[in-house]
Amino acid sequence: MPYRRTPSVDARRAATRDRVLGATRELLAEAGYAGCSIAAVARRAGVAAGSVYLHFPNKADLLAEAFRVVVGHEVAAVAQAVAAAPDHRAGVVAVVETFAGRALKSPRLAYALLAEPIDAAVERERLRFRVAFRDLVSGVLATAVERGELPPQNPAVTAAALVGAVGEVLIGPLAAGHADPDTIPNLISFCLRAIGAHDAHP
Repeated sequence: MPYRRTPSVDARRAATRDRVLGATRELLAEAGYAGCSIAAVARRAGVAAGSVYLHFPNKADLLAEAFRVVVGHEVAAVAQAVAAAPDHRAGVVAVVETFAGRALKSPRLAYALLAEPIDAAVERERLRFRVAFRDLVSGVLATAVERGELPPQNPAVTAAALVGAVGEVLIGPLAAGHADPDTIPNLISFCLRAIGAHDAHP
């Protein structure tokens, strides 16, 4: 009779996988990708290195999946903030405040997500990350343009430019581990001017 995994075995495997991903996220936040060796992740998760390989064939696959999980939480947080915004101006402010604010609270992790050199598998996830944020901003802008609340523009192009600008501004503070108090207000003012909002003051 062929072996069939029981629900309890599946549950244990899922729990181990979750522990491994949780340990990877912790190490990313502490030491970046360089600190996420399979051995280090296994120690942090309290499992054997072989258990890590049962779920992830190599370090690149592990880091790519950890990246997807972490970014999924970040995108969800920003999307929730945008959904609660009453208008396009508040929506753009919500994107910057939520994204930049969360990044600056965990600078080492955010630097890993945005800028730390890494292999191609994770770089592909990083590009998807940027597209997800671009699409959030683009949706806000497209609605505002349709309603005549903003000047005519290509929402996707404007959104991509804003996401790139915000990321670029944050890289220095994230690498240093701190930011000037006016970093986020200045970013908000810049973004509002860039979209053609009448009142560019945050």
